[in-house]
Amino acid sequence: MTATDHSLASFIRRPTALVGLLRGLRRKCPHCGNHAAFAGYLKLTPQCAGCGAPLGVIRADDAPPYFTIMVVGHLVVPLLLVIEQMYHPPVWLHMAIWPALAIALTLILLPVIKGGVVGVMWSVGLRGDEHH
Repeated sequence: MTATDHSLASFIRRPTALVGLLRGLRRKCPHCGNHAAFAGYLKLTPQCAGCGAPLGVIRADDAPPYFTIMVVGHLVVPLLLVIEQMYHPPVWLHMAIWPALAIALTLILLPVIKGGVVGVMWSVGLRGDEHH
């Protein structure tokens, strides 16, 4: 591999899906695990600053929001039901707490989950445009 050859095919030895997932959850490059994979909140860097992996070509699309909604829903709804059964708080308190908690968890988890999805996609060689 030359210094300028950073196509997906040039990265033959990829990490396992678990390693890619764990690196992605840390928002690090799924290939080397040392440098940031994100240039912003959800925007991937065009390529890793360390190993040159072309992360910008990976399109995770709807998978991160889907998994985020699934995780947040499975955390908030049971908690809401338990609190309602145990303490019976007034409706205004429910309306103040649960939407705010759901929004906060979503904003916290979405970039982390996107990193995990990108990490797994990288490790198995997917770019997200395979249907074209």
